[in-house]
Amino acid sequence: MALIGSKMVEDGRTAREIFEQLMGNPARNKFGFGDKLAIVNVDLQQSYTRTDMFKTAYETDPHQIDYINRISSLARAKDMPVIWSRVAFKEDAADAGVWGTRTDTEDSLQNIKYGSERHKLDPRCEVEPDDLQYTKRMPSAFFETPLASYLTWHKVDTVVVTGGSTSGCVRATAVDALSHGYRAIVPIETSADKHESYHFANLTDLQIKYADVEPVQTVIDWLEAK
Repeated sequence: MALIGSKMVEDGRTAREIFEQLMGNPARNKFGFGDKLAIVNVDLQQSYTRTDMFKTAYETDPHQIDYINRISSLARAKDMPVIWSRVAFKEDAADAGVWGTRTDTEDSLQNIKYGSERHKLDPRCEVEPDDLQYTKRMPSAFFETPLASYLTWHKVDTVVVTGGSTSGCVRATAVDALSHGYRAIVPIETSADKHESYHFANLTDLQIKYADVEPVQTVIDWLEAK
């Protein structure tokens, strides 16, 4: 009987190389933009952005938050919603569930407490009073949060996901966006992770399966043209 399919590829390419080759020669059609987008900025809190304060923080593109502020401002100017999620837990961390059981150090996820320095949004984030802000408990910005109903109310059909980490909450949010019926877009420069392998491997997977992974300029151009 002939073999159908193939074995797992092991060709020595780095995750970055695979991503760059994919972007240079895309194999799939894009989902594209719809009529109205929302900017969903995931977990741009000091625990993950302030490399000068916390060892759990990371930086990929040094201008990440500048880009996020730019597209968020453009979206507001077009009457399109901007959302900021964060993660934190109550004092006994029981609301972290099984996610909070793998480690228990001062840097552990479940020890991000409400109102703590780790919970605060990075002060570089330009948040406006009418932006939606909320604290989530799990990776996806959709899970047990007001996000889905908020997007429905605003008649959104496209979700632009920024923040961190690429391999964690950004990926989970983009997958859930698709699962909820939205076109998902992840601007490359607005997503960050601790290691380039995690970052580029997940951008590759998102681009192939779940989202349009685009230069941030693509989002800027679309918003400016609306």
